[in-house]
Amino acid sequence: MTTVQPTRQDLANKVSLSGKVTINPVFGIVTPTAGQVRYADVRKPRSTPTRPTRVASVWKSGKAHRIEVPAGAVFAGRLVDDGSQVTAGMPVVSAKRIGYGLVADIDSAQAYQISDALATVQAQIKNGPGPFPCKVLGTIAALPAGTIPDPPAPRPSAAPSGQPSAPPVVEPPSNPQDSTEPSEPTGMRLVCTAPAKVKLINGASATLEVVTARAIKVLVLPVEAVAGGQGRGKVDVVRSDGSRETRDVVLGLSDGKVVEIKSGLTGDERVAVPGPNIPPAKPGVGDGPSALTGAK
Repeated sequence: MTTVQPTRQDLANKVSLSGKVTINPVFGIVTPTAGQVRYADVRKPRSTPTRPTRVASVWKSGKAHRIEVPAGAVFAGRLVDDGSQVTAGMPVVSAKRIGYGLVADIDSAQAYQISDALATVQAQIKNGPGPFPCKVLGTIAALPAGTIPDPPAPRPSAAPSGQPSAPPVVEPPSNPQDSTEPSEPTGMRLVCTAPAKVKLINGASATLEVVTARAIKVLVLPVEAVAGGQGRGKVDVVRSDGSRETRDVVLGLSDGKVVEIKSGLTGDERVAVPGPNIPPAKPGVGDGPSALTGAK
């Protein structure tokens, strides 16, 4: 019989996403609070902005909360109508990163895993540089098509009393290449940027790794020593006389090799490997599979 003793180590849960290097990726900016969104008139910049650009405000209880497109990106569209009531964290503006970004598509299951864990993202370019930290832009939520409002019509200048009104000023036609295109709809995806020193090639495949949870110096056991899952499990503690005592334990994070033991053990025990066998349910008792996913 093999036994192990619980040890302490740092542990992290990670989700890996497949992505690629993309030029000028579009990302969404969310509201900081619930309230009424009021958009600002945004002029197309002549060069890449080096400072944040205010594009809207959310008004709540008479106070305006600014919404800004970060430096290095430009306004790409309104996602809701001006004056709409919005909720906190709702995407209301699309923006376009000028330059390279890394983009990974996300499915709904992954979205709920990583929605609150975007502070730590590492990227690895296939057959290229990495791993390196990747700074997340905006939200991972799917974006509707963004709209760009038409510029206001020019107003005729007022003439002095007794004189005919001056004709309206006619602006020369703009260059079609200079017109701002509204953003297209996107699915759920993560957009992040690499450090300036990292060489990127458009279209190169990449892997983005998101750390969803961390635990420092926690008690762990090999996964083979634990039966169960979904936060609850059982282990066989081996007594000094060689007999076994099956104990209930509360489980935490797992990296696939070890699992955190949040309670049920002190750390001084000897634990049998493999873990206890959980007997199958009696015929006719319960219609679904056992809730203990690690049963042997």
